[in-house]
Amino acid sequence: MAEGSGTQSPEIGFGVDIGGSGIKGAAVDYSTGEFTTDRIKIETPRPATPDAVAETVAQLLDEAGWEGPVGLTVPAVVRNQTAESAANIDPTWIGTDVDELFHRHLGRDRTITVLNDADAAGIAEVTYGDPRARSGSVIMLTFGTGIGSALLMDGHLFPNTELGHFPYANGETETWASSAVRDREELSYKEWAKRVDGVLHEFRRLFSPGTFIVGGGISRKAEKWIPHLTVDAEVVPAELRNRAGIVGAALAVRDGLRP
Repeated sequence: MAEGSGTQSPEIGFGVDIGGSGIKGAAVDYSTGEFTTDRIKIETPRPATPDAVAETVAQLLDEAGWEGPVGLTVPAVVRNQTAESAANIDPTWIGTDVDELFHRHLGRDRTITVLNDADAAGIAEVTYGDPRARSGSVIMLTFGTGIGSALLMDGHLFPNTELGHFPYANGETETWASSAVRDREELSYKEWAKRVDGVLHEFRRLFSPGTFIVGGGISRKAEKWIPHLTVDAEVVPAELRNRAGIVGAALAVRDGLRP
């Protein structure tokens, strides 16, 4: 499919990853998991209310020239296509019927699936990433504005875990060890890795995963901090890095995944 073309193909999907700072989208080749267009990014509106975000998604799809099915991620627990939490977006998302919201803004006849952002990243890693994501018990963590999580067993997802909000260090794990915290507190990679290591030790104690997969943009610098970790489990960087949310969203709408 040519960039910006409205021509649709069953081998190409489209995913949109809604984050606290940016809304990103691209067309995805299902055979490879690679983007077939340039990624489009639009700043998340302030305040990030449901209608404001949905209108921005409509703008992104218009810019991409995409008229077909679309998968969307949100930083929230999504059950029965209803948002039950709101992380790094406006609290008015809680209780929002996301199916109705996005159909109203993107078109009633469009096929739409909405799911948790870290769950989408986990699905993408299972499908196209490190083979270890498909074997045994795995916790995938995405480090960014917060910490997202996906629990996997032999490649099967247990959705909506939200381990970034697990109580830790007089707060939550994501207020202690997200990559945004590293930037804000100007921590060295070694200092930040010590915080991440403590979180991983706690998750290892509670869930006994064989492997941790770490994603988000900071995974591009994995060699600077993974060697400082001491947790008794394999820790590997995600292969799809910060592409994973978009790719997982596209997979979810293809497969009719509606948590």
